[in-house]
Amino acid sequence: MSEYSWNFWFTLPIYPYGQRRTLRREVVRDRLWTFDQLQGIFYVVVPIRMTVLKLDAGGLLVYAPIAPTGECLALLNELVAAHGPVRYIIHPTVSGLEHKVFVGPFARACPQAQVYIAPQQWSFPLNLPLSWLGLPGDRTHVIPDEPSQLPFADQCALEVLGPINLGAGWFGEVALYDRPSRSLLLTDSLIAIPEDPPAIVQLDSFPLLFHAKDSPFDVVEDTPENRRKGWQRICLFATYFRPSVLATPPWSQVIRDAFKAGDRSRKNYFGLYPFEWKDDWQRSFDALRGNGRPLVAPVLQQLILNRAPQETLDWVERVSQWHCDRLISAHFQPQIISTKEQFCQAFSFLENQELLSSSPLPNVDLQLLAEIDKTLCDRGIVPPSKLSR
Repeated sequence: MSEYSWNFWFTLPIYPYGQRRTLRREVVRDRLWTFDQLQGIFYVVVPIRMTVLKLDAGGLLVYAPIAPTGECLALLNELVAAHGPVRYIIHPTVSGLEHKVFVGPFARACPQAQVYIAPQQWSFPLNLPLSWLGLPGDRTHVIPDEPSQLPFADQCALEVLGPINLGAGWFGEVALYDRPSRSLLLTDSLIAIPEDPPAIVQLDSFPLLFHAKDSPFDVVEDTPENRRKGWQRICLFATYFRPSVLATPPWSQVIRDAFKAGDRSRKNYFGLYPFEWKDDWQRSFDALRGNGRPLVAPVLQQLILNRAPQETLDWVERVSQWHCDRLISAHFQPQIISTKEQFCQAFSFLENQELLSSSPLPNVDLQLLAEIDKTLCDRGIVPPSKLSR
């Protein structure tokens, strides 16, 4: 069996399926480490990140666990040998399977750990009971309304965002602050976009080169420039779904072109490449990246946080009181350098009643998400935004 094997990939069948590499990085010497894997759909691959903290009382705390492959556990056990066992596992989100699917298997690999989960759990597209995901009933606890009651509260502070009512489900996130390292840990609420692909994405260049193509007939050379090109387009896909600089040719043309493609392998989706990038796609990426500024992902701006603007801003105010040297998100840039002002500014779109005009992102790139939002509201699937348009 490969050390990269993830045997429960079928519970969330997305790339890279049953084989997942892990990269560990020491962020604060002998105190804080990140573990990166990747996942995505249609080769739109982005990092998914776990953070491990050393506890002053002995042992380790794991925030947002990832797939416990043999490689991942071997890297973790090196820390266990030096600092003691995993004592606590934090599952910091509410909706979806992207993070939740790993919690049960990870908990079983750490039999001494108590598991703390964000309140109001649910999952999409199937709302699976936590027991079906393997969370141990005798060791799993909902984070209390007063996080100061937690056994590790002397070292770590927690602030819970939400849960925000989305109609069909909920959104929530747990921010964790490690006082000794002055580190803020977040999951999905804030990201930063790196110009170059992160190290975990570089381990397999195929997704990067796939999205660097301008046509199904291209044979893209594996160069740093082409890897960067593919990564920047992946970022546009992952954050907007369909930015304005991306067109979709008619499927009849896509199929005809597939028969003429040089690589019609299964790995290359049988030659199918339903994308046409406009010449100025780089403009959209540069606006998205904003020189690496902290950013609320467009999906959260348009579909989630606008349902509870004041609740979110109150959470931002509480979190911003922590004196942080670094911010670690579970996706994209591994470490975000952010001042208190930059952190708050990222959520300023919630303070303005004109959501589209107050965003630093191009309105035209947000248009698809705005249309999705309107459709979901019109059909009564989600409650209306509390920001006027």
